[in-house]
Amino acid sequence: MALDEVHHRLFIGTRSPARLVVIDTESGKQITTVNISGDTDDLFFDQENKRVYVSTGEGNIDVISQIDADHYQALAKIATASGARTSLFVPDLHRLYLAVPHRGSQEAAVRVYDTEK
Repeated sequence: MALDEVHHRLFIGTRSPARLVVIDTESGKQITTVNISGDTDDLFFDQENKRVYVSTGEGNIDVISQIDADHYQALAKIATASGARTSLFVPDLHRLYLAVPHRGSQEAAVRVYDTEK
């Protein structure tokens, strides 16, 4: 889960079905949903760039753009690695760190993604 305190929006990643659910924290009502990749784990709200980043075990980072408090659009699906779903967003550094597990010939690694516009 992640929170947009300014607009009172709570972002929740669900696995079945794979969706980003946006909730109004003042009313408790669901605002919208956006399809995301499967096996979501971590998600973060980037207040500066108005984006939600979702890391998934399916092997993608989904980037959702916040058009305004009530409207969201899938912006990008960045291919990563199978099982790479644990991540950390550091807003001050404009970086998203993703842990890639060792699986078969896939080497364990920490990948770094620049989130600046």
